[in-house]
Amino acid sequence: MSARLPEYMVPTAIVVLDELPLTVNGKLDRKALPAPEYQAGSGRGPANAREEILCEAFAEVLGLDSVGVDDNFFALGGHSLLAVSLVERLRVRGVSVSVRALFDTPTVAGLAAVPGADHIQVPANAIPEGAAEITPEMLPLVDLTAEEIARVVASVEGGAPNVADVYPLAPLQEGLLFHHLMAAGGHDTYAAPTVLEFDSRGRLNAFIGALQQLLDRHDIYRTSVVWEGLRTPVQVVWRRAEVPVTEIALDPGNPDLVEQLLEIGRSPMHLGRAPLVDLHVAPVPGRDTWVALLRMHHMVQDHTTLEAVYEEVEALLGGRGDELAQPLPFRDFVAHARDGAGRSEHEEYFAGLLGDVTEPTLPFGLVDVHRDGSDMKTAHIGFATTLDERLRAVSRRLGTSPATLAHVAWARVLAAVSGHDDVVFGTVLFGRMNAGAGSDRAMGLFMNTLPVRVRVDGTGVLQAVTAMRGQLATLLEHEHASLAVAQRVSGVPADTPLFTSILNYRHNTGSDADTTADKGRDEAVQGIRRLYLRPLNNYPLTVAVDDDGNATGLAVDAMTPGDPRAVGALMRTATEGLVSALERVLDGAADTPLADVDVLDVDERRRVLVEWNDTGSVEVPVLVPDAFEVQVARTAGAVAVVDGDVEVSYAELDARANRLAHYLLAQGVGAESVVGLALPR
Repeated sequence: MSARLPEYMVPTAIVVLDELPLTVNGKLDRKALPAPEYQAGSGRGPANAREEILCEAFAEVLGLDSVGVDDNFFALGGHSLLAVSLVERLRVRGVSVSVRALFDTPTVAGLAAVPGADHIQVPANAIPEGAAEITPEMLPLVDLTAEEIARVVASVEGGAPNVADVYPLAPLQEGLLFHHLMAAGGHDTYAAPTVLEFDSRGRLNAFIGALQQLLDRHDIYRTSVVWEGLRTPVQVVWRRAEVPVTEIALDPGNPDLVEQLLEIGRSPMHLGRAPLVDLHVAPVPGRDTWVALLRMHHMVQDHTTLEAVYEEVEALLGGRGDELAQPLPFRDFVAHARDGAGRSEHEEYFAGLLGDVTEPTLPFGLVDVHRDGSDMKTAHIGFATTLDERLRAVSRRLGTSPATLAHVAWARVLAAVSGHDDVVFGTVLFGRMNAGAGSDRAMGLFMNTLPVRVRVDGTGVLQAVTAMRGQLATLLEHEHASLAVAQRVSGVPADTPLFTSILNYRHNTGSDADTTADKGRDEAVQGIRRLYLRPLNNYPLTVAVDDDGNATGLAVDAMTPGDPRAVGALMRTATEGLVSALERVLDGAADTPLADVDVLDVDERRRVLVEWNDTGSVEVPVLVPDAFEVQVARTAGAVAVVDGDVEVSYAELDARANRLAHYLLAQGVGAESVVGLALPR
């Protein structure tokens, strides 16, 4: 079949049956067919050393005994997180492949035929230890004048001898700095607070000691950010930085310990001073336990890094520090991010993707992307086991990942709640795909958020999935591009956000994925418990898909008027509708239009179409002006309209309306006349 059929028609699994199940009418009973169990390694064996190495690496990463050269990485359960591990294992074996090539040709045979990826040579850090002066020649990753270097050195406690390295910001760090400056001293959305409970002061002291060891090991946690007086912001690695620990007293009359700590944590962090980590600790009134607010700014960590931090602290507390891997410098990632696809290539790609997009995609009309996320409402919604199994089965049959289908399902929901049939939204990229050697275990902020676009109208479900798979694969080549580049080359005005919703597909590998206090866990370290962890962002609507390997759920964060539980229900219904449509297409039916996939379940559809339109028991005035006149007579002096600092009462609004009506009458306007309104955008 592989030799005679197009690739998309080649089965990913073959099931041998003694006989086909039939209905009472003698037709094939499709529902009675057993679910195929994909068997790896059934294809031909490797024909050369490169294929042999690839087969071994595929099997190791996927946890299989063997893999054939024609086996598909994604059909065997591979995903982006495993892709990073695969690329790293191959690099160690001397085989270089790009993640883009893996997504384009996910079989051993296809990948073996693709030329190897080029490696970027990162210049070494040229600042000698104990240097009394920093010169431009010592900074190979950034172009700074002597005057600018003096400004940088002046910001570091201890001066030049305490400066270990200076280099630019990573793409997402630039965006976070922008939002930090926009907050202008207000609540810092990206301070990333975590509340921990300790069974004794001794346990807390041990944790503080382990945290200090973590800072000593990893340069990213001894980093500050300097921007004032510079042409471009830079990050500065300090040779020594102490964890700031502030002891506070809690109100014994307030039982909500977490909220008391979070209130303290709403003060902004000073990005110009290392470390971008701090602790506020307090004894619990009336008990022998202690609580601590740990803040690690998003500038120096992402979700993957945060879990690695807790694993490393756990090892240090357990006396297993000597077993930890050698730490990797964050500078290598920055060099790869800035020396990969050039800015012109990023601009060319996003201009082709977004150049004709002239309006933002605003779910529920949510447009403000400069809020701090403190008023965000959250809902957690799980997928039924049957839906999860069907989602994974369809993905395997298509040779893609469930993440691709999730992006298409969200596009369908977004079209419904934004009123657009051509939608743009942000997708969270892992950021470690092309980040260089050791990127699977390096600490720091690697992730990025970049736009994807889906034309919902006139597109079939299979066509949409194929296009999304290609778009996500291409986006990997630009995963380190700045969102500002995409915004600038789009057709959307510069002062308007390109999108206000993001999708984050998270592969959870057994680490804690819960983000609320009521889902806290007992830490592996005895006597330490996490009470609160809830990452925030500035986007008014975020949908996170949590993939635990054998279960799928949604975590939705929404600002008013978005209802997170309702949004989650729409996403779940759209996913089920997309899966059903794809199942029919794969069974031989014609491609179903993506716009026809339902986003409302039966109960919600009845509520919208029937219950909301039940006006039988509601008295509605015949004319709106009549109702307004009644209100004017009832509350003439009450405020009717507010616009900024201007307030207009019902009486004044009625007077203005009468003046406008007489003016229109004088112009010949009467019943059924059409009057144009020229309004600001």
